[in-house]
Amino acid sequence: MAPKAVAERYAKLLKTVNRHRHLYYAREAPEITDSAYDELERELADIEKKHPELASPESPTQRVGGAIGAFKKVRHEVAQWSFNDAFSPEDIVEFDARVRKLLPGQKVAYTMELKIDGLKVVLTYKKGKLAVAATRGDGTVGEDVTHNIRTIQSVPLALPRPVDCIVEGEVWMSEKSLKKTNDERKRRGEPEFANPRNAAAGAVRQLDPKIAASRGLDVFIYDVARTSEDMPSTQEKEMMYLRDLRFKVNPHLRLARSAEDVIGYWEEWRTKTKALGYWVDGIVVKVNELSQQERLGYTGKAPRFAIAFKFPAEQVTTVVEGIELQVGRTGVLTPVAHLRPVLVAGSTVSRATLHNEDEIKRLDVRVGDTVILQKAGDVIPDIVRVLTDLRPAKSKPFRWPTHVAECGDGGAVERIPGAAAWRCKSKNSFAVLRRKLRHFCSRGALNIEGLGISTVDALVEKGLVSHFDDFFTLTGGDLLGLEGFADISAKKLIASIKKTASHVPLSRLITGLSIPHVGEETAILLAQNFKTLDDVAAADTEELNAIEGIGPIVSKAIYEFFADKENKKLIERLKKHITIISEKTALRQARGKLAGQTWVLTGSLSSMSRDDAKARLRSLGATVSESVSKKTTAVVAGEEAGSKLAKAEQLGVRVLSETEFLKMLK
Repeated sequence: MAPKAVAERYAKLLKTVNRHRHLYYAREAPEITDSAYDELERELADIEKKHPELASPESPTQRVGGAIGAFKKVRHEVAQWSFNDAFSPEDIVEFDARVRKLLPGQKVAYTMELKIDGLKVVLTYKKGKLAVAATRGDGTVGEDVTHNIRTIQSVPLALPRPVDCIVEGEVWMSEKSLKKTNDERKRRGEPEFANPRNAAAGAVRQLDPKIAASRGLDVFIYDVARTSEDMPSTQEKEMMYLRDLRFKVNPHLRLARSAEDVIGYWEEWRTKTKALGYWVDGIVVKVNELSQQERLGYTGKAPRFAIAFKFPAEQVTTVVEGIELQVGRTGVLTPVAHLRPVLVAGSTVSRATLHNEDEIKRLDVRVGDTVILQKAGDVIPDIVRVLTDLRPAKSKPFRWPTHVAECGDGGAVERIPGAAAWRCKSKNSFAVLRRKLRHFCSRGALNIEGLGISTVDALVEKGLVSHFDDFFTLTGGDLLGLEGFADISAKKLIASIKKTASHVPLSRLITGLSIPHVGEETAILLAQNFKTLDDVAAADTEELNAIEGIGPIVSKAIYEFFADKENKKLIERLKKHITIISEKTALRQARGKLAGQTWVLTGSLSSMSRDDAKARLRSLGATVSESVSKKTTAVVAGEEAGSKLAKAEQLGVRVLSETEFLKMLK
């Protein structure tokens, strides 16, 4: 046993060292020099070496442990929400108006904080000791990353008093640490990280905490989710409370009394973030009073009392090296700019869609032009402007071709009447044909197992398949001429085709026919309203247009498809080889609690596939739509939900989280 004097010295040293670590790493206000601090920590380590029984879990020497075998799942005690986004001052004015409308006659103030571009982490303390650190995950279940979070010097392993609490924050990496990490990776011949966010996220998900410790991670804590002590009454006081518990909080919090104040803070920081040394992608605005936050509550995905006001997408310049036309499944031509590869918003981009001929003319974009590129919504590369001052002297305006080789049959193209799009004149061009045949066999259509893209392409190349019905006349001998096929694999594919042919739901067949404007949901609507394919083919535009969810453009496309002589012949041939299963009775019998309702799915679900979710909704009598409108009953918002969620919020449509959706299904 260690002598009493040594134990007392160790206890005092531990308390002093942790106090100075907090001042240095969390407050950035050291009271002693680095060398003096190093001496104290060295003495602490020496005592632990001689008397290991004294070593405390709170000691800085205990931050880096051994590697783990795998990540454990952690169910959050408090649901983890994400914020809705605002991209313009107008969005903030609308947010402020919604808040005040829901809090009539009350004074409203907002806190404004910098939105750190990192990885969210949830810290749970028991009796003042760090118990669990977890990632956000899907908001309900995250991963236990305690072994890595312990290595972050600004995360307290013990609080100044034995409080039970759950706090939330953002793990980040400074640009200085990123440079150091990338220099080391470069020396080892490893790929460099594109940005500090990716590097931080990668570090937190390492099995070996030594790797996380080497990355120089940091953290800002910004919210108290739960505490055994009295909860602060405002967001501003929450930040003071966090500081009192020795958490590191961002120093740039400010109060706002109006939307104008918020916009001013946003404008101010748009031009100042580079000086911070860490990435900031916007500001977070929250109603200050917690009692008002509780009254405002939550939507299915996000709190009504807060919003993330994002900075404009990062813009860069690059050069257009070529403009090519891609042929879509329905023969529509889409111009694509091939770019000199450039890093924008953290990822390398080499292509950008130019949408249509009118957009090319509006931008006057030419091969050789220097252009400004941005990621619209930080996702889709978009050319926003041409720098004509840098245009090459001999550049020529892009002229839409009269012929495109991929269109086949001479390659003739035509502009669609009343639209900005062009299409192949031949409806049976090789490129279009190949895409149609791939789609016919795909999971969303007939779902023929074994008929993947490469096999379909090989069948078309060999001239074995040129129409949908040709798949059902193939023999094992036909397939033996294809690369990769032997007797057993050929027989297996033929058996798979026959199995599919014996039971083809009407909606899947309609989806597979590649009727213009008709996707999975429209196909289901048709199958719900018509018993047979012949009934669909015999319907006029008036009958089709009367179906809720099918408008005049889609009605016209369906009518014209089935009126076409070649399509009529194709349908007759198909009917000889497949058994079409009527769904009208089965679908109409699903008069469950959602009968007559229209639901929309957006984002990814962790508990089931999108197709499974749609099937569950339809089994309860609901119609599943691809777009949100005033007629939409509810929207299910999964992870990374997009514009459909924003539209639902705008229209006041009910929004359910995945957890709420699963509860409803039960």
